Amino acid sequence: MFLFIGASEIFFILLIVLLFFGADSIPEIARGLGRGIYEIRRATQDIKNEITKSAQEVIEKEEIAEQAETIRKLKDEIEGTISRKR
Repeated sequence: MFLFIGASEIFFILLIVLLFFGADSIPEIARGLGRGIYEIRRATQDIKNEITKSAQEVIEKEEIAEQAETIRKLKDEIEGTISRKR
């Protein structure tokens, strides 16, 4: 079953398409549908890649911010120790 459509329904749809468009234009229609499906899949993959890339950039920025905060704290500790020894 494909999209909740049984074999008899698919056969009926194909028969209607054959009668409506004729046997000569069916390969062209199939090619067009194939290209359309390919483009949709490619666009979907591109969107997934962009989302993954954006998420990775956010994670990297958060890690950099955490490291910068740790460095600031260490700097403040070192400066505090130096000023107490003077």
